[in-house]
Amino acid sequence: MADAGTPSPGAVHAALPHDSAVAHVAGSARYVDDMPEAPGTLHLAFGLAADGHGRITALDLTAVRAAPGVVAVFTAADIPGINDVSPVFGDDKLFAEDEILYPGQPLFVVAATGHRAARVAARLAKADVAPLPALVTIDAARGAGSVIEDSQRMARGDAAAALSAAPNRLSGRVAIGGQEHFYLEGQAALATPGEAGQLHVLSSTQHPSEVQHLIAKVLGLSHADVTVEVRRMGGAFGGKETQAAAYAAACALVAAKTGRPAKIRADRDDDFVMTGKRHDFAIGYDVGFDDSGRIEGIRFDLASRCGATADLSPAINDRAMFHADNTYFLPAVEIVSHRLKTHTVSNTAFRGFGGPQGMVGVERVMDAVAAQLDLDPLAVRQVNLYGPGRDTTPYHMTVTDNVAPALIAELAERAGYAARRNAVVDFNAAHRVLKKGLALTPVKFGISFTTTHLNQAGALVHIYADGSIHLNHGGTEMGQGLMIKVAQVVADVFAVPVELVKVSATRTDKVPNTSATAASSGADMNGMAAFNAAETIRRRLAAVAAEHFGVEEKAVRFTREGVIAGGERVTFPQLCRMAHIARVSLSSTGFYATPDIHYDRATHSGRPFLYFAYGAALSEVVIDTLTGEHRVVAVDVLHDVGRSLNPAIDLGQIEGGFVQGMGWLTTEELVFDDRGRLLTHAPSTYKIPTAGDRPERMTIDLWERGRNTEPTIHRSKAVGEPPLMLAISVFSALTQAVAAAAPGKGLPNLDAPATPERILAAIAELRARAA
Repeated sequence: MADAGTPSPGAVHAALPHDSAVAHVAGSARYVDDMPEAPGTLHLAFGLAADGHGRITALDLTAVRAAPGVVAVFTAADIPGINDVSPVFGDDKLFAEDEILYPGQPLFVVAATGHRAARVAARLAKADVAPLPALVTIDAARGAGSVIEDSQRMARGDAAAALSAAPNRLSGRVAIGGQEHFYLEGQAALATPGEAGQLHVLSSTQHPSEVQHLIAKVLGLSHADVTVEVRRMGGAFGGKETQAAAYAAACALVAAKTGRPAKIRADRDDDFVMTGKRHDFAIGYDVGFDDSGRIEGIRFDLASRCGATADLSPAINDRAMFHADNTYFLPAVEIVSHRLKTHTVSNTAFRGFGGPQGMVGVERVMDAVAAQLDLDPLAVRQVNLYGPGRDTTPYHMTVTDNVAPALIAELAERAGYAARRNAVVDFNAAHRVLKKGLALTPVKFGISFTTTHLNQAGALVHIYADGSIHLNHGGTEMGQGLMIKVAQVVADVFAVPVELVKVSATRTDKVPNTSATAASSGADMNGMAAFNAAETIRRRLAAVAAEHFGVEEKAVRFTREGVIAGGERVTFPQLCRMAHIARVSLSSTGFYATPDIHYDRATHSGRPFLYFAYGAALSEVVIDTLTGEHRVVAVDVLHDVGRSLNPAIDLGQIEGGFVQGMGWLTTEELVFDDRGRLLTHAPSTYKIPTAGDRPERMTIDLWERGRNTEPTIHRSKAVGEPPLMLAISVFSALTQAVAAAAPGKGLPNLDAPATPERILAAIAELRARAA
């Protein structure tokens, strides 16, 4: 590692720009659709089911095949291997066979000489479908007993007894909508046939290895016959973890069948209807508490719409259970989770992976308890925090790194919570139409894949004789700054400028059997794997210098002034040349497996996470009680990233995550009809936050006292997912603002997203209540 006293230019902890920042702004960063097309490249479009659940009685593709520019049309009957692009359970078919499960399910793929020709032809199919009953909502699926797996139960203590004995008790319910990923770059892939049946596939995917394995399964090939490559994605947010496989597999099928390159770029409307969303949830709670608001017993009932197939829903719903406690000790708790199968597109991973939904439930409980006791909601939150003797989670993991009390107290002090709360009370007393709300909510998010074997990563580092460094690892870049962070780690090992480290595209023929870049673990795992590879080479270089200058290896130091061996000094390129002449390998793989984690899903107990990431946000909002519209007036964030690998990248991730979470809870509404057709499938009807929706004042600080007590890469902490949940403070503040519209009537029944319609409905319901 670089000498502590002489940090290298571009070393870790430096606020460096994203490695592709200039290329992004200049438009020169290449994505799948930007790659030059080889002569004869075919363009693909899926033929999609127009209606919902039904039995296919006939599929006439005559007009499709006869359409101008069409070269080939393929269905399930043309698949040489297995018709399966699912991550685990074998229930996601590339093309429907006899039964249509949801509107938008692929029935076939068209290969044509142009993108438009393929799309036009795909709409000429004539499908005869016998309609079958469609279960679309959570309530309908629950009533029919339609599930993707048995309900799961997590518990500690005797919740029933604690509820019965509690001096105060209340129950309630909150509904939480789903969310479209709306990545700027849609789903895309390009497959090129090679020699002896091999294929090279460019895919916009978070999980190149899974795409590789599924293509091999569809085509009946070995994994080694398929190489999947991804240099960058234009956003993903979980929507390209499993969902990219169908697009890549279709391209691979066409390339294998025709011998020509095959490319697909999904139209935004098609992307919307074909791909899964964040799971929507209905959460019921029954809570007992004392007069200070401290919880004595609680039950949660979680129900989610999983869609037509399993996808990643079991793990996503598990994580909702893991985070139903957030930062709070629940002394006697029972969490029951229902995973419901519906005839809608299968929901999938989305930033937070179920954790945000679980947290919304317990934060609503905190607001409800405070309202019943007429207490400050922050005081209720603080009295329930984990602490000494109160440090065991519902899944029996001991919380050993609890910084939430200190972090929350610091944010409340520096943001002036007490004075601002009084100011909001005064504002509401003086205004009849406009009402303000203020809320401070915390985040405790577990870091690791909860499927234990996924917690592994590999890297490959080459150093050339001129001292330049080639870096490859299993992580994928989707705009989050993973590549620059890992490059900084490698540069730091050799004390060289980060510009010497050349990041290369993620490829399955360089680093095999990789896990998805997900679960906020990209920098943790790939950074450590790259560090291990670089350290191996550094030790070899140190041995060369020691032998050449006649000193012990421990006397060799890598600094920004060069490599120092005793009283001698050489440049890093000079040492690399010496090693090459001495026939010393300057290439190494690196591997990392997250230590000390284990989990028994049968009992829902263990240590599924290596550590927790913490944060807190204070949000102030104002609503118009006549229109239901709102503005986020001010946001103050204090977030713990440990010792940040790159503060500039981390601050960007926090801001982006917060705004994305705010959109989920306020403006982004998915609407389905009674057959499961998505009606909000374009920017005209689905409203993501714009620059104008950013809070009027937004102050974000990294917690200076942050350190990771676990041996992560340079004691940093993950930052990808946790900030999204900071936006729960906006939802809580909106709830408080609605409550102010009818003082003394209790907590409103406000569901998410808190659209103007829902805010107005909540105000009306609240005013109609008896005092």
